[in-house]
Amino acid sequence: MEDKRNIPIIEWEHLDKRKFYVFGICMTMMIRVSVYPFTLIRTRLQVQKGKSLYNGTFDAFVKILRTEGAAGLYRGFLVNTFTLISGQCYVTTYELTRKYVSRYNNNNAVKSLVAGGSASLVAQSITVPIDVVSQHLMMQRKGESMGRFKVQNQDGKRLLVFGQTKDIIVQIFRADGFRGFYRGYVASLLTYIPNSAVWWPFYHFYAEQLSSLTPKDCPHLLLQAISGPLAAATASTLTNPMDVVRARVQVEGKSSIILTFKQLIAEEGPWGLTKGLSARIISATPSTIVIVVGYETLKKLSLRPELVDSRHW
Repeated sequence: MEDKRNIPIIEWEHLDKRKFYVFGICMTMMIRVSVYPFTLIRTRLQVQKGKSLYNGTFDAFVKILRTEGAAGLYRGFLVNTFTLISGQCYVTTYELTRKYVSRYNNNNAVKSLVAGGSASLVAQSITVPIDVVSQHLMMQRKGESMGRFKVQNQDGKRLLVFGQTKDIIVQIFRADGFRGFYRGYVASLLTYIPNSAVWWPFYHFYAEQLSSLTPKDCPHLLLQAISGPLAAATASTLTNPMDVVRARVQVEGKSSIILTFKQLIAEEGPWGLTKGLSARIISATPSTIVIVVGYETLKKLSLRPELVDSRHW
């Protein structure tokens, strides 16, 4: 039987790090701009009680666009861009951990599982304070707020973007002190570490399965572009219950993950755990395609000069 080819994986030591970081930041920024509206919609759907405001992803999109304009879909975006720092920390930790684990185990699934979980731990430690602030900004609707804090008006006019950010930061600090910026940290870890740890093995699993089912001349990037969204949908479905709890803990100021979970079940039943899932998958699908294809292309563009001609990537 003819052996099927393996999809080549470019490792950390093959990269020109300067190119890698410059290209990486540009690529991540483009992804953020395209999918941020669905991140905002997902958060609002997860926080709302039942269907008090929106009946679903499409309904939320139309209502926000109609009542708040296009700018309403990008509330908190500028603050959220600071997570670009955590994004670079994520990929660095992921690649370095893969390299370290390969000393003891060369199984790709094992390397991806450990590296994905470790990378998410590092990234969330940086991301959570930014997320807390940006999510409270996402909750600011026209003339009201869905969360605990409301941006104050000044002389009848709305504050400028970073004025709103400063206002939210002051309110969080007054209410909860420094700990307020890490509210939901454990819930975030319980959401994103499993999500990341599950995504990478499923990504490589789907890629390998598709590789065995497709003709040998099928482009690697096509297989990866299909595998990424499949892995994202799988990981999103498995971790969405904790993501709903995380959003409520951070926005509503709750202190207990267990009590928040019990309250959600009591008020909305098991279906409450699926809130925002469609918006999460919708935002994950195009972004994952770009991330996967872009990330693999990014690594190819960042290959050290002496390796460009010597390897068949």
